Amino acid sequence: MAKKVNKYQLKIPSSTNHLELIREFVTNLARDVGFDDERISQIELAVDEACTNVVKHAYKGDDRQPLDVLVKTDPKKFKIIISDKGKGFNPKLIKTPDMKKYLTEMRVGGLGIYLMQTLMDEVDFKIEPGKRNQVQLVKYIPQ
Repeated sequence: MAKKVNKYQLKIPSSTNHLELIREFVTNLARDVGFDDERISQIELAVDEACTNVVKHAYKGDDRQPLDVLVKTDPKKFKIIISDKGKGFNPKLIKTPDMKKYLTEMRVGGLGIYLMQTLMDEVDFKIEPGKRNQVQLVKYIPQ
């Protein structure tokens, strides 16, 4: 028997001004599938980091570019797919930060991917240069 998959999509201009709208969109869906407040906060932060990376790095702040957020839910997984057509990167070149050094030097920024990987159960990047970039964030739904 095939599992039922629900899909919800939000397409908006790429701007940090829209991060609150994205958070509300994802939070409401996460709450609907039964996540508690702690897990919802983890999802929010991971999505916030992914979308901020698109705005600042893929599109270099160009708010005329599209940002697509697709949420797919099935009985076991809550998947958020964030897509853009901006400048891609090689996620394999991103090193795990030395948190002790990071905190000692009181650095700001640069922890987005680390946070996503720490907060979510699965994180996957699909980079197609000149076409489309995606980050897929998955949180397992409590059974």
